[in-house]
Amino acid sequence: MSTHNEAIQPLAPAGNHRISDVLFRLRALVALVVLVIVFASLSPAFLSSGNLMILVKHVAINAILAVGMTFVILTGGIDLSVGSIAGLAGIVAGGLINTGLVLPSFGIVIYFQVWLVILLAALAGSGVGALNGWLITKFSVAPFIATLGTMYVARGAALLISNGATFPNLLGKPELHNTGFAWLGSGTILMLPVPIWLMAVVGAAGAFVAARTPFGRRIYAVGGNERAAELSGVRVGRVKLLSYVISGFCSAIVGVIIASQLMSAHPATGETFELNAIAAVVLGGTSLMGGRGGVGGSIAGAFVIGVLADGLVLLGVSQFWQIVIKGVVIVVAVLLDQMQKRFSWRERSS
Repeated sequence: MSTHNEAIQPLAPAGNHRISDVLFRLRALVALVVLVIVFASLSPAFLSSGNLMILVKHVAINAILAVGMTFVILTGGIDLSVGSIAGLAGIVAGGLINTGLVLPSFGIVIYFQVWLVILLAALAGSGVGALNGWLITKFSVAPFIATLGTMYVARGAALLISNGATFPNLLGKPELHNTGFAWLGSGTILMLPVPIWLMAVVGAAGAFVAARTPFGRRIYAVGGNERAAELSGVRVGRVKLLSYVISGFCSAIVGVIIASQLMSAHPATGETFELNAIAAVVLGGTSLMGGRGGVGGSIAGAFVIGVLADGLVLLGVSQFWQIVIKGVVIVVAVLLDQMQKRFSWRERSS
């Protein structure tokens, strides 16, 4: 009898452990399914095609930000400047369309076609990302401090460029060949809004880079054990710098999309976006310590935040309570991350 018990007892905890580990890894999808079921049962309008289209269009903003943030957090860093970069990119795009590039020394004003405007705005965001990476890798500044500083720099630059005002009516002029900006935020391809396609493209590209390329493997190596990665020949500084460039690029794309949707650019655009991006990444299972997680989970986390916000609005929950609930969800996500880390440690120790 005793022999039988000894043979059975070790198996049960191991099986439970595996189930718990799978649930932890898929917690964003589990939470998403639960939220959809709850809100669909409480509000018939939740699953309407119109509401779902608006929901996914809103989620696209956070999802694209979360893709860039995932690369940074996988290296063990953090990027607090994504919201300000989005605001700066929108202002750059709006300014280039409305007032053009003014060159006082030559007495000329250059107006660019829309695709060049978007490219320049993306370069501006990538440039701020490169500045983040340079400060962090060259001067060993803590990511929190470096990106906090550039958060203010980017926001201040947006205010300086626009003089604190809004660039309205970004329609462009046919004679200047800069019309068509609205298509990026409000156009459709195969009946789906362009931002949703952009989310799909950015998400697929991000997932491929993280999971299937040498650069992706180096990111995980740096986040898992930076010293070991360096001894293995990984150029840690370059990997970190590129991860911040990717984050800046994604943030700039978001800023341009928002400016296109609103047909105006305001320097305050993007405030608190960094919190949503970090929350989506953590909810998706990416460890704040780096080295564990993925882009797919971050996109699922963005959907969790979007469904939660949309459902609470449909139920008429106060905006103040929405903030409280979102904060609780983030805290729970961090606690689950810590629990998953303990499970992983016990698994390796056993």
